Amino acid sequence: MTRKQQAPDLPSARGAEQACALPFYGPAVAAARTAARCAALLAAALGAAGLCGWIFDVGVLRSGLPHGRADMQANTAVALLALGLSLFMAARSPATRRTTAVARAAAGLSALIAVLTVLEYLTGTGFGIDRLLFPDTAQVATAAPGRMAPNTAAALVLGSGASWCAGTRRLPAWSAQVLGLSVLSLGMLRLYAFAYAVPELERFGAYSGMALNTGLALVLLGMAAFLLPPDEGLAGLLMNAGTTGALGRRMFATILVVPPLLGWAVMAGENAGFFGTRLGNALLVCGHAIVFSVVVFATLAVGRRVEVAHARAEWQVRQNELLQALMDHTPSVVFIKDLDGRFLAVNTTFEETLGLSRDEVLGRRDLDVLPPGLARQARSADLMMLARRTPVQREEPLALPGGPQVVLTTLFPLSDASGAPYAVGGVVTDITDRVAAQREVERANQRFLALLESAPDATLITDGHGTVTMANAQVGPVFGHPPEDVVGTCVIDLVPARRRRRHRALLRAYLRQRDPKPMILDRGLYGLHGDGGEFPVELSISTLRAQGETLVLLTVRDITERRQIEAERAERYEQQRRIAYTLQHSLMGEPPRLPYLPSAHRYLASEQDPGVGGDWFDIIPLDGERTGLVIGDVMGRGLEAAAVMGQLRAASHALARTGISPSRLMTGLDVFVGDLPGQLVTCAYLVLDQAEHEVTLCSAGHLPVIVRPPDGSACRLRAPVGVPLGVNDVGGDRLPFEETTQPLPAGSALALYTDGLVERPGTDIEAQIDVLTRALDDTLKGTSGDAEDLERAAAALIETLIPDTTAHDDDVTLLLVRVPGPEAESPG
Repeated sequence: MTRKQQAPDLPSARGAEQACALPFYGPAVAAARTAARCAALLAAALGAAGLCGWIFDVGVLRSGLPHGRADMQANTAVALLALGLSLFMAARSPATRRTTAVARAAAGLSALIAVLTVLEYLTGTGFGIDRLLFPDTAQVATAAPGRMAPNTAAALVLGSGASWCAGTRRLPAWSAQVLGLSVLSLGMLRLYAFAYAVPELERFGAYSGMALNTGLALVLLGMAAFLLPPDEGLAGLLMNAGTTGALGRRMFATILVVPPLLGWAVMAGENAGFFGTRLGNALLVCGHAIVFSVVVFATLAVGRRVEVAHARAEWQVRQNELLQALMDHTPSVVFIKDLDGRFLAVNTTFEETLGLSRDEVLGRRDLDVLPPGLARQARSADLMMLARRTPVQREEPLALPGGPQVVLTTLFPLSDASGAPYAVGGVVTDITDRVAAQREVERANQRFLALLESAPDATLITDGHGTVTMANAQVGPVFGHPPEDVVGTCVIDLVPARRRRRHRALLRAYLRQRDPKPMILDRGLYGLHGDGGEFPVELSISTLRAQGETLVLLTVRDITERRQIEAERAERYEQQRRIAYTLQHSLMGEPPRLPYLPSAHRYLASEQDPGVGGDWFDIIPLDGERTGLVIGDVMGRGLEAAAVMGQLRAASHALARTGISPSRLMTGLDVFVGDLPGQLVTCAYLVLDQAEHEVTLCSAGHLPVIVRPPDGSACRLRAPVGVPLGVNDVGGDRLPFEETTQPLPAGSALALYTDGLVERPGTDIEAQIDVLTRALDDTLKGTSGDAEDLERAAAALIETLIPDTTAHDDDVTLLLVRVPGPEAESPG
């Protein structure tokens, strides 16, 4: 078959597929319904005849034979009549509520008579229904005169059930059909008993036997029940108008007819003396084998023809299915038209786009399906393509029912073996979103270029190998090269030759990172101007992904002026730092070195400020064998704190020289600080009495003094702590400053310090004081405590508490003093 013949058959192929997929029945269904109604009426007629035989006392009507051994009982006749009418009503189509109700009522009457009879057999009692209508006149003596045969009762129960199942739509069709086959089997047993003269098949024991006309009626009732409904279940398999139905009907007829005929012929031969029983059985078996062999081979021949035809049809349907499936799974609109413009095939996207079903499109022209303007445009495009006989592709806007769209239309001819076109194929792809995306990309590119050109710094974009792909206009003023000359060159060429190796290594190291982060570099990077000059640059570097490629974005800024300003600023800062440091030391002064009191001190200015702070300490010789020690810390930093510190140091020194007690000295300093607005000061003043071996201490909010006795471990010197200086109101009540006197054995060492030594962000200051205490104990253990030992101890304490002295952000003051023994030189 050529392609020209195949394409127009595509819609009919789908119809053939549907026809093959579902069983079809045709006239056989109507014939089966008619046969079911006729069989039911004949069964009812036999029941009516039997009843008339009882009414008019006609034995032939009761038994079906002139001298029958068993009669159809009156109640059996009534039950057969009712069941025949029930199945007749059930076989009518369409069924109504009235016919269904009549059918169920008649089946209920038949079932009631049969069930009562079965109960009589089971219980051995009589309910009075056996001879309710007429007395039993049968010549054959039975155990229960006038009672229908038990096999008849069982068949009537099954038949009534079949009628009920046939009228109930919720039940499957095979439920009634199986019951009908059971009734048919019981009736066939009675017919076989008559045909083969085997009375054992018509009765059970001493009970009444089934009459011949009753058996015939049951066969008819079984056939009627089996054919309800004829197009479903087991009956549907036989009534199928296809090959399988024909084969089934032939084989079923063969099974029902041939075995009984063979059996009758063998029995007739045995009765005539032609052969004995053993030879008869062998002939019966041989006959069955021959007949069924003929049936099998006939079935195989028919089946082979069916397989070949089915395979051909299936192949054609499969080809059409594949073509239609390919079209339906294509997101674009796909169609095939003949040369006159009639649609031969369309896909589901075509239906969804136009809002028309396939049946409304196939076989119609463009003008019948499409809007007039679009139809004329489509026809013109088809004719133009057919004239050229080559595929055509174009992008065009279309006004479709769903709204305007931009589509990419591809038209191509379908040609036969001779090359002549017989149809037009087309694929229409909606590219509205793609076109909009392309336009958005173009606008984004324009915005990006505008942003790139508006950047105040020279901006370069390179690929992963360092080749410049884009450069903005600022590249010219910075590097002295036009941007178009820079594009295509290596970015390292913009670096001085003697520095290129380092710059290339930095760029490669950055790109080797798994996830490079944007970063700014402004140390040790230089650019090369077009005139050969070098200049320092600040480089901002980042990466971006574009079309699967890694690009590097470089923003370069000339920081020559910034470097000059930074150099000038650093020089001024250093001058200010030297001035501040000189001022700090001049204000703090150098404490005296007393020969009778070994000491060591450390002062570290803050690295975060210009070297000016508010820490101070002093060693003041007093009268007799007493010495004053003072340490303080002015809150805040800078020149103001240093100025307050200088005043307090002078005031404390002057007050101490008067010989007043520590508490009175602290009160005087508090009054002094109170006159300075916004100032807070912590301070501790100690008086060492070497003659009495004791120390008197007063603290104004300062950190505890640490003492290390000569024969013990270092610990905090217990003393009351007052409020910082400047807390009390000038004109109001003041909180007193308390002093305490503690024994201080000769050889003891004292440590005075400010908070810069022990205070760190994120640490507990109490824990740091404990660290200082343990460190003091460790550094002075096993030493004589002279000045050199104290110097080494001070250095060790600073190293322990402040490992990095270049990064601390507060002033640090540490004073170590040792109380000498009696052999020390007394103050003169």
